[in-house]
Amino acid sequence: MLEKMLYWLTRPTITAYSKLMLDLDIDQTAVLPAGPKILAANHPSVSDPFLVILAARHQVSILIAEEVFKVKPFGTYLARSGHIPVIPGRGQEAIDQAMRLLDKGRTVLIFPEGAISPRGGGFHQPRTGVARLALASGAPVIPIGLHLEEQKITQLVSRSGDKDVVGYWYLKGPYSITIGHPMNFQGDVEDRDLVRGVSRKVMDKIILLARQSERRMRGISHLPALPSEI
Repeated sequence: MLEKMLYWLTRPTITAYSKLMLDLDIDQTAVLPAGPKILAANHPSVSDPFLVILAARHQVSILIAEEVFKVKPFGTYLARSGHIPVIPGRGQEAIDQAMRLLDKGRTVLIFPEGAISPRGGGFHQPRTGVARLALASGAPVIPIGLHLEEQKITQLVSRSGDKDVVGYWYLKGPYSITIGHPMNFQGDVEDRDLVRGVSRKVMDKIILLARQSERRMRGISHLPALPSEI
């Protein structure tokens, strides 16, 4: 009960901030299906999780790096509002926790890159968490492509436990979100080739949607083809 209350109490604050400080543009190309879903997006800034969930009209649990949970009091809020810490070397624990939520009909948000996208643009190769979740749960993956103005990212240092952590926040400027059609996958989650293939398919779709977001932001109808190396 406390988890749900905290989540919905903070949502109006995020909404108000986005209207005041961000030129938020959301293009949803398909109706989100009912039931449990896996939202999967690229990750250009630390702000992304909180802006992506504005596109959903229901509670979303986000897989977030464990170090963020150690930033007080922000981390306390994350833990108590139902989000999932991803601990280095113990990623399966986060996947298992996300699976339990999906089994209960909840929606989770994961960033397949596993880290903030490369500074200066581009994307990291995807990790396999999104594929393992999709294959094990049968829940559809909703690909989401984000684009922002890289030069407007603000570098902030926070204290996480006993160390300083650098966060790349997007606090002001245009921010575009493109939500794609659901992707459904079936197969053996122990099939490594299948898992890698699903991860790649999801990331390829995210990249295409991020390019659509970039085109809208820049007001152009065409961008040069992506290089073969991401």
